[in-house]
Amino acid sequence: MNTPLLFWDVDTQADFILPEGKLYVPSAELLIDNLHRLTEASRRYRVPVISSADDHLVSDAEISDQPDWVNTFPPHCMRGTAGAERIAATAREEAVEFENVALDRAEIERRLAGRKAPVVLLKKNQLNVFTNPNAEDVLELLAPERILLYGVATEFCNRAAIEGLLHRGYSGRLALVEDAAQAIDPLCVPELLSAWRSRGVEMIVTARAIEMAERLQSY
Repeated sequence: MNTPLLFWDVDTQADFILPEGKLYVPSAELLIDNLHRLTEASRRYRVPVISSADDHLVSDAEISDQPDWVNTFPPHCMRGTAGAERIAATAREEAVEFENVALDRAEIERRLAGRKAPVVLLKKNQLNVFTNPNAEDVLELLAPERILLYGVATEFCNRAAIEGLLHRGYSGRLALVEDAAQAIDPLCVPELLSAWRSRGVEMIVTARAIEMAERLQSY
């Protein structure tokens, strides 16, 4: 599958986005309108989406009652809880879910077959989405020419996804949708963005992302 444009939705789950969430990212609820606009654009212009979602058990190494806030965090996005659900603005009933369990590539191909604009949900129990053993094959099968990434949190899971995509050759073909992303600590953002720009990551806004999706539909 040759995908001209792909939206990459990072962890837009209730526990991160909503003020009552277990690991609320401050001001993340202000992203909801733009997240909704991106979701609607992906539907309207048939843009494939890869979404990631935390899916935790108490036994996961990341979960701690005495977190260091670098590698360990309080319980959040616990499996089966409302906090682990995607917010309404980004929830997709048609999503093809991939649990954090390795599948044969042939099975992944079968699940994606016949879908012109697949919506994929990769579940994970670590910061880095590429710890899901199916992520690599999903990315290779969709083969996006360009990726627009958004979600939370900028200095944690967004960062891990961006670093992973740069490592996989997406320099010059990756953009962060700044007004649809949020950091826990806004003071870290300028340095992160500067470093990513120097490595070929473009910074855009939601309106620009939608324009790109609309333009591609005309081809």
